[in-house]
Parts: sequence; structure tokens; C-alpha cells
Amino acid sequence: MTVVHSFEPILGRGATTLILGSMPGVASLAAQQYYAHPRNAFWPIMGALFDAGPELLYDERTERLRRNGVAVWDVLKLCTRKGSLDSAIIESSIVANDFETLFAENPGIDRVLFNGAKADESYRRHATAVTPHVTFTRLPSTSPAHASLNLDAKTRAWSDALRPGPASGNVE
Repeated sequence: MTVVHSFEPILGRGATTLILGSMPGVASLAAQQYYAHPRNAFWPIMGALFDAGPELLYDERTERLRRNGVAVWDVLKLCTRKGSLDSAIIESSIVANDFETLFAENPGIDRVLFNGAKADESYRRHATAVTPHVTFTRLPSTSPAHASLNLDAKTRAWSDALRPGPASGNVE
């Protein structure tokens, strides 16, 4: 088992949407980039929605998200896990990121999109921020381990949730 730590958020002034994963996988940790696994659908979806696809350099992709008011972070600050699977996370080892400070310093964030079930469940169990003005939506995981939906179906779900205006409900 290994103790793994998340990254700093991708965050710019004027963020309105926060996308939360659970914890970076092995490929992302090695590259020090969110969603670095080549089969993860996150960057292809961001490419379809914001022209922030994997063909661009990482810094260009993250800048395009910032310009579109999209922030990216993980629910977990650290945890113990073997490998990359969310199911391998030792629940008792979880320490959540500081969402109270994040929301206080970024009051324009009015919706949170969870990248899969583990991010949603971990936030609801471990985060302590009081956020009455924020809507929360669970989306299909972009992970290659979540193969029950193809890229087109995932892109449609993410596109619907990222339309202007607050998101609501659970899509997954």
C-alpha cells in the first residue's frame, strides 16, 4: 500500500464549475497531470466541449478550462491505496481537501460535478464545507475502468451538465 497525495487544483479567477475526481491514478501521479492515463476520457471530453483536448500541451488544456470558468480538483487530499482503482482506497486513510477555504475564496463556484461515484460518495462522507448555493451532480466516470458507457455517451452526459446555468440531479 502507498500513501498518495492529490495535486493543487486547476483554478482560475471567475470559476463557476468545479469538477471533482477522487484521487489521481498511477499514470497521473507519474506525469503530475490530472487524467494522464491515455484511455481516460476526461481530456477527449474537454476537447469536445472546450477545445481542450489531449492533442494540446497540458498547460494549454488547463488554461482553456480556466478561461471557461472550469476548475478541477480531487475530493481526497491523501489516502492509502495500491494501484489506481478507487475500490483499492483504504477508507480509514482518507483525508479530504479543504473545501471550506476553496469555496470561501471562490464564491462564484455554483456547481460541482463529480467525476464518478467514488468522488461523490467521498465528498458527501468526508467534506465539511457548508455550500447552500452550490448544486452537486454525479456524472459518469471518465476512467477507463468505467466501461459501461462509451465515449459518445459520456460526452453527452458531461455536455448536458456543463451547459450554462446550474446543474442538478444525478446523471450516472
